Amino acid sequence: MTVQTVTPQRRFRAKSRGRDLEPAALDELRVLLGDEQRFPELQRRDLLIEHLHVIQDAQGHLPLRLMRALAAFMNLPMAAIYETATFYAHFDVVHDDEAPPPAMTIRVCDSLSCQLAGAEALRRELATGMDADQVRVLRAPCMGRCEMAPVVEVGHRHVGFATRDRVATIVAEGEVHPQMGAWQHLDDYCCEGGYDLLADCRAGRVSVDQLMQTLETANLRGLGGAGFPTFKKWYFVRQESEPRYCAINADEGEPGTFKDRYYLERAPHRFLEGALVSAWAVNAQGLYIYLRDEYPGLHRVLHEAIAELESAGLAPPGYIVMRRGAGAYICGEESAMIESLEGKPGKPRHRPPFVAQRGLFDRPTLVNNVETVYWIPLIWQRGADWFASHGRHGRNGLRSFSVSGRVKRPGVHLAPAGITLRELIDEYCDGMQEGHALAGYLPGGASGGMLPASKADIPLDFDTLQEEDCFIGSAAIIVISDQDDLRRVATNLLAFFADESCGQCTPCRVGTEKMLTLLERDEWNVDELTRLSQVMMDASICGLGQAAPNPVLGLLKDFREPLAAQNVIVKG
Repeated sequence: MTVQTVTPQRRFRAKSRGRDLEPAALDELRVLLGDEQRFPELQRRDLLIEHLHVIQDAQGHLPLRLMRALAAFMNLPMAAIYETATFYAHFDVVHDDEAPPPAMTIRVCDSLSCQLAGAEALRRELATGMDADQVRVLRAPCMGRCEMAPVVEVGHRHVGFATRDRVATIVAEGEVHPQMGAWQHLDDYCCEGGYDLLADCRAGRVSVDQLMQTLETANLRGLGGAGFPTFKKWYFVRQESEPRYCAINADEGEPGTFKDRYYLERAPHRFLEGALVSAWAVNAQGLYIYLRDEYPGLHRVLHEAIAELESAGLAPPGYIVMRRGAGAYICGEESAMIESLEGKPGKPRHRPPFVAQRGLFDRPTLVNNVETVYWIPLIWQRGADWFASHGRHGRNGLRSFSVSGRVKRPGVHLAPAGITLRELIDEYCDGMQEGHALAGYLPGGASGGMLPASKADIPLDFDTLQEEDCFIGSAAIIVISDQDDLRRVATNLLAFFADESCGQCTPCRVGTEKMLTLLERDEWNVDELTRLSQVMMDASICGLGQAAPNPVLGLLKDFREPLAAQNVIVKG
């Protein structure tokens, strides 16, 4: 018998996998993006997040049909578009079978400072008092306005010392756009010697070595949290081959921190001069400013200030590039910020190499904090000795303390480095609020640890808190009183870290959630919490997971009696 072999006929799909691209959606996207002559430039990957903002601003959300159109326009996989959009808290992705969110969004800050000021009760009032079909009420992490807690964002307008009635009035009137006060424009800044340093640098009257020596003498350190000497960072970047970039991290998302916002609102040109001088020092090909999305008014201010510089010939058009964050605390970490600048999810990179070696677009990159560069023109103008002459208890320099919590006068207080908390409260904050006695404080925001009132006489500066397993970080001081629930303080901080973890590494992603679960119990097991903390500190990729246990460890070390008085059983 003859066996006949039959080769099966191959079948091909009539169309590619996935949803079809709607031509009308692509046309709509092109209209949103604007000038057709710039379309080739607009297809760069690093502009992805900017394009997502354009869609979100126009639609109030991100429809999947326009995301598919964006994938086709940028020649990127839809998976890359979707992954990036869903990583950031401020993007609302709406699938084809879903209804879009209400036209109005109210965000209630749930940071520790706002919690102490009654934000949770306010959120419940707003949620029950608004028409759910027209308005949605959401929790939101720190908005950088802790001195006016509780804070609510209505649309893009921030409301300090918010009440239900005040928010309802703003919603009814539709006044939901950001509001900004007066700021120092270019002419006024130049009248007081502004941009003289930049001109002298460009003309060769001031050398990089001279300026670095001045910054070393002044002991100017990175004021975003790490405290690395500024002149050394410049030196290391200058050792790398060109082209190089400069990036300014204006994504201050640490709960309790608002000093960068304070300086940018008042003197944007002093900041811009310091940033341009920093870029000049490393011969940067471009200067990028990464500003958090929670500061919409500052986006307008900085765009106007940069336009003034370009019109005056002080900056070439396009040299200063503004980039807008999208609600991700992790992007305060420098390598995560670089990823976001490149249009990707803001996940920290493994190091080495460091960003000074391979940063933005894989090139050496100088990353500085807003306040760090803000001081550069003043230090040169007034002298390194002027800056270094300030200080107490053996420390040198000035520090901008963002103070919030249970004090009468919260705000940004410029004080001598090394001042103690007790001195800071008494001399700058007009004391504690009525009916409140100091119980403890966070010296460096949520990640800097927690100290009791008995340790309120330790000098506050870099390198002075390590013995207490704390650090000053960005000098965000949150003051806790004897009226505050310590368990709620701990769970608030860990809920923040759990929500803001990028999810890249297991010790942080799982560890923050596990620690929050343990803290919600009536009984805290010291051995269990300590072991988990050690794993997170040893194995997390970046500072978020490494520092998340700090406030908990501080509570276990110094707050046993107050915890017991509040019915928290600490065993071990």
